[in-house]
Amino acid sequence: MMRFIRPRTRPVPGSMNKLEMKYEGQLELLKRAGEIVSYRYEPVKFRLADKTFYTPDFMVTYEDRVEFHETKGFWEEDARIKIKVVASLFPEFAFVAVQWKQKQWSYEIF
Repeated sequence: MMRFIRPRTRPVPGSMNKLEMKYEGQLELLKRAGEIVSYRYEPVKFRLADKTFYTPDFMVTYEDRVEFHETKGFWEEDARIKIKVVASLFPEFAFVAVQWKQKQWSYEIF
């Protein structure tokens, strides 16, 4: 039985895909409503190991904490492993997976 493997495309650094743009709109609504202080796109790169890095999509600042949000339409296993590793290495931050499912945002905290 053949397994279909999706081809990976390399994103252009610093440019958002459609899902990230959609989530940026959600973050902007939360900012205007006063629920978050600010957000920034890809401002931080975490070193996980030699030649292994993780760049979360958004840094979201609240009055009392900073969270890093990762948007995914579909979770590849390596991406899930990276977010678990970064969450264990940097427990002072919350790492949140964000997906658009059934016309609403769903969140998973690592």
